[in-house]
Amino acid sequence: MKFTAAQIAGILEGEVVGNPLAEVSRLSKIEEGTEGSLTFLSNPKYVNYIYSTQASICIVNSTFVPENPITTTLIKVDDAYGAFTKILSFYDQVKHNKSGIENPSFIAASAKYGAHFYLGAFAYVGENVVIGENVKIYPGVFIGDNVRIGDNTLIFSGSRICSETVIGNFCTIHANVVIGADGFGFAPQEDGSYKKIPQIGNVVLEDYVDVGAATTIDRATMGSTIIRKGVKLDNQIQIAHNVEIGENTVIAAQTGIAGSTKIGKNSMIGGQVGIAGHLMVGNNVRVQAQSGIGRNLKDGETVQGSPALPYTDYSKSYIHFKNLPKILQEIEDLKKQILHANSSQLSGDGQAENN
Repeated sequence: MKFTAAQIAGILEGEVVGNPLAEVSRLSKIEEGTEGSLTFLSNPKYVNYIYSTQASICIVNSTFVPENPITTTLIKVDDAYGAFTKILSFYDQVKHNKSGIENPSFIAASAKYGAHFYLGAFAYVGENVVIGENVKIYPGVFIGDNVRIGDNTLIFSGSRICSETVIGNFCTIHANVVIGADGFGFAPQEDGSYKKIPQIGNVVLEDYVDVGAATTIDRATMGSTIIRKGVKLDNQIQIAHNVEIGENTVIAAQTGIAGSTKIGKNSMIGGQVGIAGHLMVGNNVRVQAQSGIGRNLKDGETVQGSPALPYTDYSKSYIHFKNLPKILQEIEDLKKQILHANSSQLSGDGQAENN
């Protein structure tokens, strides 16, 4: 889809300087701009690129005045960065503005869906599923029985939404996510084997939740695994059964959270963090990357390390840790000095006795 400079200026309430009929069909960085692309300039460090960019249109701040000739058409706005972000959102909406049911796909007769529904080829929608308006389900997605999906939610290719899962409004489920697989529940037997504990709960995602590619969220043993409103999950995260994550908490890639742990709201958890089960992690907590959490964390704590320490304690300890070879050498030198001093004293005492 192509847009002219005049159309874009209308969306952004900006002023065109140059050719109002200049057309673009894609977005680019200013240093990588090519004919037919739209870019922006907000950081003064990149100003030199505006004189060489091949982008057809460039969004700039209203205060920008070129010092050399330029070939790109300008759209002047109050805030170039904010305007380009608005264009990114608009572009994303247009890109995902699909509707209709592709074939081959399957929808159970008992399933219901709202207006502007899109179902990609080779997707499956099970019995008694209820899907809201403007939902987009991409090719190869599996939606199990009794699933509920709210309005304006996107589910990308290859994802598996298992039975009884509840997904809210304005959620985004990226490719190859698995929501509602069985939790890791096995009871040890006297003969050393393990007997599976049925996992009869579900998973609940509230509104505005983002789930990154290849992340897995297990169903509860009983009750629900709950991801609260506004939570953002990166790629390749494991969330075990009966976990609860509070509103607006963000978690980076490759983090694992064991069963029944509760994490508060507005917390930030770095990549490759391991959190043990049955813990309470408070609100506004910060966990640095690669930390191991084996205890409850109070509201507002910032921790690092494995096992995790308060951030300032960890930083102080790390100074000594990285100097361990030097400290050990100093200890060895001191031992030698003490041994030498003792040897000299014993030798002196022996001479005094002989005298």
